[in-house]
Amino acid sequence: MKRYGQLLVGVLISVFFIYLALPGLHLPEVARSLRTANYWWILPGIAVYFGGLWARSWRWHYTLRHLKPVPVSRLYPLICIGYFGNNVYPFRAGEIIRSYVLRRKEGIPISSSLATVLIERVFDGLVMLLFVFLALPFAPLPATYRNLVVLLTLMMVMAAAIFVWMASRPERVVRVYGWLAGRVLPARVRLRTDDLYTRFLHGLQSLSSSRDVVMIFATSVVIWLMETVKYWFVMHAFPFHVSFLVLMLMNGLVNLATTLPSAPGYIGTFDTPGIETLAAFQVDRNLAASYTFTLHAALWIPVTAVGAYYFWREHLHWRDFSQPQPQMADGMDPVAD
Repeated sequence: MKRYGQLLVGVLISVFFIYLALPGLHLPEVARSLRTANYWWILPGIAVYFGGLWARSWRWHYTLRHLKPVPVSRLYPLICIGYFGNNVYPFRAGEIIRSYVLRRKEGIPISSSLATVLIERVFDGLVMLLFVFLALPFAPLPATYRNLVVLLTLMMVMAAAIFVWMASRPERVVRVYGWLAGRVLPARVRLRTDDLYTRFLHGLQSLSSSRDVVMIFATSVVIWLMETVKYWFVMHAFPFHVSFLVLMLMNGLVNLATTLPSAPGYIGTFDTPGIETLAAFQVDRNLAASYTFTLHAALWIPVTAVGAYYFWREHLHWRDFSQPQPQMADGMDPVAD
């Protein structure tokens, strides 16, 4: 019941974002722009995007190497499966799915793997905010949005700092955890949480050196720059032009918005911020909507199709993940069909 409640909240948020966008659009104009677009420009954008997925696979290889050196070629299908899961299933299930498949194929505990996924999300958030900050002086955004960006930046920096501290001072963190857990958690609960905590902390060890932190951040910048290049290619399918810096701003804002709960596929939470960003830079709102809808489809369809193929090849089913599986977090496989 709780899962259905979360899904309902996500759908309502998507509906709210769509409601914000629709009143300002003239749908026949949107359809006309879609009919006249030069869709050949999407093809190089897709090629660059899949190159970015390869970079994501390398970053995951880098954060996993202290656990096990898994070749990039074996992680790439799992990255695509994760995107498929996030795009099709609710609750960002793709993160759990790829960690589960990694456990099944490579024997890496799910809790340790999820720690590396959390590292990815924090550094992705930092890069998104960096993109927004670079464009902020040139962006006609209200003071409320600027203050929100500053607040989100502080939160992301604090999260990154906490993870780095946990990775560089594990013995001190263990003492803090032991002190807190001994006063808060019952003994029968600690039988499970102590092991999960140890595995999770082990997963953070890629942040134990400053060189590794810089490498993860630099790779994250490359990943999101490559995605922005796809934005640039798709823009050429439509009769408008904005600077690459504006597309970086759009990329940052839409991806920050998609961290909110939404219907599967980030419906609404991707589209409305994208339209509003371009409209703020004097792009016709109907044209901005046509571009954003096309971009959303170009981001969603190819990787979802490839991820679905790898998902099918691994003989996976939604029911493998839809029921509570406490043993999954211990590094044990649930019973699969």
